[in-house]
Amino acid sequence: MLAALTGMGLSAAAGLNAYIPFLVVALIARFSDVITLPQSYAWVESWWAIGIGALLLLTEVVLDKIPAVDSVNDAVQTFIRPSMGGLVFAATSAAEGLDHSSWMTSHPWVGVVLGVVLSGLVHGGKTVARPAINAGTLGFGAPVASTVEDGASVGLSLVAVFLPVLVVLALALLAGLLVWLWLTVRRWRRRRDRRAALA
Repeated sequence: MLAALTGMGLSAAAGLNAYIPFLVVALIARFSDVITLPQSYAWVESWWAIGIGALLLLTEVVLDKIPAVDSVNDAVQTFIRPSMGGLVFAATSAAEGLDHSSWMTSHPWVGVVLGVVLSGLVHGGKTVARPAINAGTLGFGAPVASTVEDGASVGLSLVAVFLPVLVVLALALLAGLLVWLWLTVRRWRRRRDRRAALA
């Protein structure tokens, strides 16, 4: 059960930023015994994978803060984020030391599918909310929203690894935040449109 919660948290974090949970898993597996990846996923903690992940993270962090470019980036990430969610879910649910669930071991595809679906849902929420935020704030909200998303991805990744029992609460908060942002921007746009119509 703990491995499934860890996988869910990491997959949701990948929906916000594909490379943060990947690097969290890779670095923790490389420098500690908290996560011991199975041989089939040992490449995740290799220096070349960490280096490529860090370079991609830097690119994502920069591009995601530029209005309009962030929407193009989200379109490209539509394939990457769910795939990364599936990867980190599968890798951590198979990791020794997190859980010894015989059911998850016997059905490894379930972790991949759950990771892809959960990451895809979070990515979809982000992709819908971001253009509304950009339009509602004339682009000034993009760097703020991106920074909040990156922070949420880091926090959710660490909670997933070290306190997996809190993942359900963290996912509920994340869903609430996305809905609140979307509703707030919608309200703001309605007010702006009313003012423009009156003028």
